[in-house]
Order: sequence, then structure tokens, then C-alpha cells
Amino acid sequence: MSARGCSAHISDNTPEVIIKVVSRGSNTLRAVQMHFEDLQAGTLRSLETDFRCSRVVGKKAARALVEDWDLDLDALSSRIPHLSAVREAPTKLVHKLIFSMPAGTPPDKLLAAVRAFARSEYGPKHRYALALHTDDPNPHVHVVVRAISEEGKRLHIRKATLRNWRMTYARLLRSQMIAAKATRRWMPPKQRATFGFRGMLRPINGPPAVTWSGTRS
Repeated sequence: MSARGCSAHISDNTPEVIIKVVSRGSNTLRAVQMHFEDLQAGTLRSLETDFRCSRVVGKKAARALVEDWDLDLDALSSRIPHLSAVREAPTKLVHKLIFSMPAGTPPDKLLAAVRAFARSEYGPKHRYALALHTDDPNPHVHVVVRAISEEGKRLHIRKATLRNWRMTYARLLRSQMIAAKATRRWMPPKQRATFGFRGMLRPINGPPAVTWSGTRS
């Protein structure tokens, strides 16, 4: 079956793509460092960087990404008044996202789709790293993106941004022969009943997390 044929047979049963934005642990060097360490810890977890998909193995190598990305300089500049606007909360150093699909999705094809997505959306302006996790029934890929580009511009993630990202993600999954769709507005029934807030989902306990899946058409 061709990629075109796969994309032509989208039905109500075709899985919706999910991109989740996680806010916790994005604005301190220590938190980002611990996140990198956790992403590669375990036999069913694999972390790689944007440079030729280089593998990151071990806590020392994971911690080195903080320095390699100059996150210490980003943290410093965010605290200098004339270099950054005054904020009540610390500025984000990275954006943390999770790209997931239902159980049964081939992990290698999922990773290939997310790799292509990251290259087109972030590289080469924003440094990023990917981590495929298969220690959960639903295979998923964590993506960490440096919030400040190599040109000094900040990446802002808004609803329209996530909507466009979902469409691109779905297209790239279909190019890997994975059935996927990204309807303009959609939210899983359980989440819709629990939160009742269209587009932005806030967990009952803990810091806010954002999942934009747009509404069922």
C-alpha cells in the first residue's frame, strides 16, 4: 500500500494523533538535567540528539547536554533585567513534548515520523533531543527542544502552533504506513468529560499540562 493509499482511507476509527506539552521541570537547569537523565535510563528507553541522531548513553552524557545547549547562559540571561522581560515565574529553558500513538503502533516507524517532524519544525535553528520509550503499552517519543534558537529567538507554542504540528505529525505517520488523523477539533472522551475545557487540559493534581488535539468534526 502506498502512503497516498494509506492516507486516503481515514475513517472514524483511525487513531487521532496526540501531542502533549509538559510544563513541569522546564525552567531550571537541575530539572532539565534530571529530565535528560531519566529519558535514557532503562533498557526500553533510548535518547538521541539532533546531531546525526547520536545516541546519548549514561547520566554523564545526559548531563552534558545542558552545557552543550548553553542552557546555563539562557538561564543567566533570563535573570538579567535588560536582557529579558520581568516575569513572575522563571523563563522556560526548554519545551518538553510527548508524541504518542495507541498500543500496537510500530515503535521504529513512530520514531522515524517524529525524527522527520523534529527536523522540519526545529532543526537547524533549535537544538532538540528525542527519546523513544517502549516501556509503556502505548509507544511514545519524548521531545525536548531548546526554547531559544541559535539566533536568539524564543519558540512560543500556541494553540495554532499545536494544531499545525498535529497535522504535520499525522501526515508523517501516514508516510510510514501508520494510520493517523488530526481532525481540527478533537479531545479523547475521557479527558473531555474530566476537564471540560476545550484545547487546554489541566490535570486535577500537579502543574498544568497542555494537550491540543483540536474538536471532533
